[in-house]
Amino acid sequence: MKWRDWLVAVIGAWFIISPWAFGFSNYAGAVWTSVIAGALMLVASVWAGSREAESANWSNLLNWLSLIMGVWFVFQPWVMSISTFSGNAVMSVILGLVAIVLNAWTMSMQDPLSRIR
Repeated sequence: MKWRDWLVAVIGAWFIISPWAFGFSNYAGAVWTSVIAGALMLVASVWAGSREAESANWSNLLNWLSLIMGVWFVFQPWVMSISTFSGNAVMSVILGLVAIVLNAWTMSMQDPLSRIR
């Protein structure tokens, strides 16, 4: 299990609860995108973190899904017009960038040619 995947899973869990933590739970579109994308990030990261080394290709796909969710969270405050809420935009951008970096780092550590050797 890779600690980076588990940290990204925690970030995904944070995005699930962030609408209530930052007080934008009355904006249905923002709530559902945050909950769904956070859940996808959480599930993909836990699944990738629990995979064995011999399934690097599948873990790589899961890390890509989690990375894409990180990209979404970087842009979500402006796309969903929630950038004016206290701290949400900054937190979303920072945690989205952290998720992107951690997933890219995890994928760079996997050797796709190891199965051929």
